Amino acid sequence: MRSPCGQLPRPSLPTWQHGRVTAATHSSLFPQVPESADAVLDGLDPEQREVATALHGPVCVLAGAGTGKTRAITHRIAYGVRAGILQPGSVLAVTFTNRAAGEMRGRLRQLGAGGVQARTFHSAALRQLQYFWPKAVGGDLPRLLERKVQLVAEAAARCRIRLDRNELRDVSSEIEWSKVTQTVPADYPAVVAKTQRDAPRDPAEISQIYATYEELKRDRSVIDFEDVLLLTVAILQDRHDIADHVRRQYQHFVVDEYQDVSPLQQRLLDLWLGDRDTLCVVGDASQTIYSFTGATPDHLLNFRTRHPQATVVKLVRDYRSTPQVVHLANGLLGQARGRAAEHRLELVSQREPGPDPAYTEYADEPSEAEGTARRIRDLIAAGVPAGEIAVLYRVNSQSEVYEQALADAGVPYQLRGAERFFERAEVREAGVALRGAARAGGNDSLLDDAEGLPAEVRAVLSTKGWASEPPAGSGAVRDRWESLAALVRLAEDFERARPGATLSDLVAELDERAAAQHAPTVQGVTLASLHSAKGLEWDAVFLVGLTEGMMPITYAKTDEQIEEERRLLYVGVTRARLHLSLSWSLARSPGGRAGRRPSRFLNGLRPGSVPIGTRGAAGGGGIERGPGPVPKRVRRGPARCRVCGRTLTDAGEMKLMRCEDCPSDMDEALYERLRDWRAVRAKEIGQPAYCVFTDKTLMAIAEAVPGSEGELAVISGVGARKLGRFGTAVLAICAGETVEEALGETADEM
Repeated sequence: MRSPCGQLPRPSLPTWQHGRVTAATHSSLFPQVPESADAVLDGLDPEQREVATALHGPVCVLAGAGTGKTRAITHRIAYGVRAGILQPGSVLAVTFTNRAAGEMRGRLRQLGAGGVQARTFHSAALRQLQYFWPKAVGGDLPRLLERKVQLVAEAAARCRIRLDRNELRDVSSEIEWSKVTQTVPADYPAVVAKTQRDAPRDPAEISQIYATYEELKRDRSVIDFEDVLLLTVAILQDRHDIADHVRRQYQHFVVDEYQDVSPLQQRLLDLWLGDRDTLCVVGDASQTIYSFTGATPDHLLNFRTRHPQATVVKLVRDYRSTPQVVHLANGLLGQARGRAAEHRLELVSQREPGPDPAYTEYADEPSEAEGTARRIRDLIAAGVPAGEIAVLYRVNSQSEVYEQALADAGVPYQLRGAERFFERAEVREAGVALRGAARAGGNDSLLDDAEGLPAEVRAVLSTKGWASEPPAGSGAVRDRWESLAALVRLAEDFERARPGATLSDLVAELDERAAAQHAPTVQGVTLASLHSAKGLEWDAVFLVGLTEGMMPITYAKTDEQIEEERRLLYVGVTRARLHLSLSWSLARSPGGRAGRRPSRFLNGLRPGSVPIGTRGAAGGGGIERGPGPVPKRVRRGPARCRVCGRTLTDAGEMKLMRCEDCPSDMDEALYERLRDWRAVRAKEIGQPAYCVFTDKTLMAIAEAVPGSEGELAVISGVGARKLGRFGTAVLAICAGETVEEALGETADEM
């Protein structure tokens, strides 16, 4: 029986009222498809159920971190489809990353709502552009430019403007910002002045480069990713017949992460909608962290003004994090200012209590990295999977010291932002092998002794590098094993969820997951920037480098920029389910001046501190100190290139003490001998080569040619432990001994 508005009556709430609400996150990998529309609603809490059953008119979901927003909107779509109210092909769900879109498609498929389009804004626009271009413009769509940096460099050269590598990246980002805010080259300087934007170079120069870049694109018949949106908007505005075609196709729209839409994306959404209001938006103004790309929470905050009749639902039950983590997150936002802060959501944890967040102060960055690695190793020993641990930092250049520390500790890790799981060479090879074994069936001798699906998968993947025990250390070999191990675990989960499933069934599942970019979990500690961690979660999170100048970042000057930095830290805090560690160091390097201060955002939150503006010392009462004494304060200026004198900021360049592009006086023959020695030593100790020394450290040694332990010890990446373990051999090679002689001395020591 349907209500007068065509909506199914809402079922009663016995499952939630009897305490059997399903966790909003961390759900089963292969849940059973619900038997009916009503079953789709099972396990939702009252607010999530309100979202799922609000299928008509504009809907605005204000969803705090960990409150199950993706769960709520996917169940909303699935409930509408299963109830016959929404046709799958008439729904377009858009979000901001391929990973998020893939996860949404995976969840919808598991809920029995296959056929719904879940895409990024760019992906949806590109499909429409490719389809309508011949009709609207004629001919083939211009080639899509994958990366604009090279063309921007050429444009700058034509303008006789020299850009270094960092400036090139910054100017490319400025061009992207200009296009998504619909700012043409001629207007760029005025818009920068009006918005008080901190341009990376003279706005007049950027305007000139921007205009030349656009000319080069036209001359070469290429378009960039921003053009995909701009051209789609132009076609829908100019061709009413095409706009009507799109609107007939898509009747209902769902927008995830609505706080991150740019003016250009909002314009495209308005054109998709036309004069209809069949729109559901989901967002949290307190997680607005991409304003530098043109994102603005204004569309979310003004939604009720634009749509006075909108249904507004707030999700504040946090199923992800413990009360201790939630308390810190709420306290962090409690000190926020500005319009977004006025609309903050007070989260309420639904989990059992856990450990208090840990605050640790270290003498220097290497000590902080080593201390973090030790704690991670202890967590893994206590049973926390490596894949459920993350180290989050403000900028990517901070990763190197943590890569080294984890490698030294024998802890596997993966860098966030690497290639997609299903695009990895070993995963593609595994897919081919599994597909071949499935076709061969009983005729494949590999499967003779394998009983059950997981055993068959192990047998096939053993030919590709999988073994029951992982290889020692980190590196390419370990990364390959982790990818294959993820497929083995997926097969085990699949067999438990679908007893009797065959290898062919698993291959079909993998194909569907690859198409949806719904990847399994790879075991390894995640190293990621705070920005790239958005939308993810782990059992244990280490927030590192929380000092003034890094959090907030030194170039955050205005009140709005400072508040966005606070929100970025809030995003980091709310990634943690159970264990949360916050740390900072007093100096950059051992022996450096200990002049750093903890982030102002921790004032009043970390033990012994008080909020800004309150009298009293923000002392270290209750703060754990990292091991080792605070080094003697030595005044040391910024690291400068020993060739051109430029201030160095990149970690790799600081290790070499010169710009990447400056001429090197490295002893090439010495460098090759050091590499040969490293390869043998790495094999002897059963670890990847970079666990002995990284390439950059070997280059620094070959440039400095140290003649004593003291000279070797000051080279970045050596350290006391490696000095004692490898120093004698390295100094022998630097003194002219052969690799064999140096290895012989090592053997004598052992």
